[in-house]
Amino acid sequence: MSRMAARSFSFASRIFMSGTSENQSKIAKSNILDKDAARLAERIRAERIARSWSLGDMAERSGVSRAMIHRVESGTSSPTAALLGKISGALQISMSALLREASVELDKRLVRAQDRTPWRDPETGYVREPINAVMNKEEQSSHTPQITRVTLPPGAHVPFPRSAFEFIGQVVWVLEGTLHFIEGNMINELDADDCLTLGEPQDCVFENRSDKPCSYIVVVA
Repeated sequence: MSRMAARSFSFASRIFMSGTSENQSKIAKSNILDKDAARLAERIRAERIARSWSLGDMAERSGVSRAMIHRVESGTSSPTAALLGKISGALQISMSALLREASVELDKRLVRAQDRTPWRDPETGYVREPINAVMNKEEQSSHTPQITRVTLPPGAHVPFPRSAFEFIGQVVWVLEGTLHFIEGNMINELDADDCLTLGEPQDCVFENRSDKPCSYIVVVA
């Protein structure tokens, strides 16, 4: 490979989500060892305790083992997207909200592009990045949408339970690539600029069956 080609390849490998260049170390930090992941663990534990639930209660409601919940809350295990979906359903808090309040400073209405903190699923490489600002509890409206950009790697298969969709309305807008979104027994194939409003809550799967990344926007209200 020529020196010029090597430079071009190096540059291309740094392109992240919809042609946007991202700092790869920022993504690498999205694991259970960083402060944002620690805040996520604390948030899950605080939400469970606020409901006066034991670990056993949480396990029964979420379908996640008591031991795994303990590992997640103590910060010794990094939760996967599928596991967070189950916890989200049990707590009746959207996954977007769980990750948003763990990664974006509260009392802040403006989020600069460089201040966003993506979260990466340790199992599939699926990446979620909160886009819009989070207001404090007094200012926050139940009508404020939660906007998240997602990148689904080639071959990724990310399932979520029906319970994660029962209390929210959600729209998926594909930015790049092809997304196969499975709602129960229905398969929706979405290409760039296609937009789907989710129907009645069902077990769902986000799939990328291609050999290229797929990026899309999720809007939750």
